[in-house]
Amino acid sequence: MKLSSPKKIVWFLSILFAVVGIIGFFITIPFVTTYAFYFVAVGWLLLFLGTALKGF
Repeated sequence: MKLSSPKKIVWFLSILFAVVGIIGFFITIPFVTTYAFYFVAVGWLLLFLGTALKGF
């Protein structure tokens, strides 16, 4: 499998999801705190797909 660099928008979205999830873990935010793990998981998944799929 040949890896490629993700597009900028995918990279920014993955970082955004990860940061919001981490902040939601430490600070109580109504919706985010409940699903903080899933926010980080979606951020990781976006970053993985951005590197694994060409053109994503």
